[in-house]
Amino acid sequence: MDLAYTEEEEAFRAGLRDWLAVALPELPPPPPPDDWPARRAHDTAWQRVLYDAGYADVHWDASPTRRLIFLEETEKAGAPYVGANFVGLLHAGPTIAAEGTREQRERWLPHILRGDEVWCQGFSEPDAGSDLASLRTRAVRDGDSYVVTGAKIWTSHAEVADWCELLVRTDPRAPRHRGISWLAMPMDAPGVTVRPLRTLAGSTEFAEVHLDGVRVPVANRVGEENDGWRVTMVTLSFERGTAFVGEVVACRRTLAALARTARENGRWDDAVLRRRLGRLNAEFGALWRLIQWNVGEAEATGGVPGTGGSVFKLRYSHARQELYDAAAEVLGPDALDLSHEWTLGRLASLSYTIAAGTSQIQRNIVAERILGLPKER
Repeated sequence: MDLAYTEEEEAFRAGLRDWLAVALPELPPPPPPDDWPARRAHDTAWQRVLYDAGYADVHWDASPTRRLIFLEETEKAGAPYVGANFVGLLHAGPTIAAEGTREQRERWLPHILRGDEVWCQGFSEPDAGSDLASLRTRAVRDGDSYVVTGAKIWTSHAEVADWCELLVRTDPRAPRHRGISWLAMPMDAPGVTVRPLRTLAGSTEFAEVHLDGVRVPVANRVGEENDGWRVTMVTLSFERGTAFVGEVVACRRTLAALARTARENGRWDDAVLRRRLGRLNAEFGALWRLIQWNVGEAEATGGVPGTGGSVFKLRYSHARQELYDAAAEVLGPDALDLSHEWTLGRLASLSYTIAAGTSQIQRNIVAERILGLPKER
């Protein structure tokens, strides 16, 4: 596979760099990290700037390669991350673009692109663990609506979201993977209760969401009834295939900063640490090439990333943890300082082998769908 960029793609990169050099100095400083209403306003304002400049459509209307270039260059330039609306831009939006009806695309996509509406993800449940197909949230058809009852957990940015991409069980008698539907639920609907959860780092970007007889229009179902598992695999393909692009760039930048700090504080004299940083440099270089390969595959198969995203997610999750373990070595006693970004990064990295599908689930996908190994009986 040719991983080189075309002349047109390099021209897009150059134009984006020039635009970022002008646009970024005009932005206001970011708000405190724990003020999510203010962060929502800041993140969506940046999204509107992108929209007005003609860059907002890269998340699903542009080619996967152009999307890769955009995420790479904005991260390198220090532009705001998609932040509070990462679910809308990187998960729900691409899924609706790929699987939604014309009416659904017209209803939701422009609002996501302009930063008018923020989405959260209602997949995980308190009693389901990493077994997503065992979800119990019920949706009973009642005329033109579903009546939804249940609970979701680890719902990112639910407290500032307008919509939720929600997985529900619409046929409890069907096999586990065949009785699920994908709904777009308004977060202001009667019966929705949001309870923020405090993480190990003290932040509250996650929440538990309780649903008590919430009515969701049937018109908000993406895909056919009971076909939600297949639609979900499209969502997870985007989540594992391209949503981490900016984070890999950020990790490579952090790695370079670790090497500089180690030279300054004398820890560079430790040969074991030097070898560890060198191996991580090779690791993240290989992960970047894997991203390019996955994007090239998506380009050739209609824009939806394939199972190679699970290979990437599996290795990236562990590489990120190793990176911040190395950061603790470089920091020494300062690794206990909770105000240091690398300490917070280390605490956050612990979640990566769980979020977006646990490493155990990724190994199952690789074994069954790539290697062709038999499923456990």
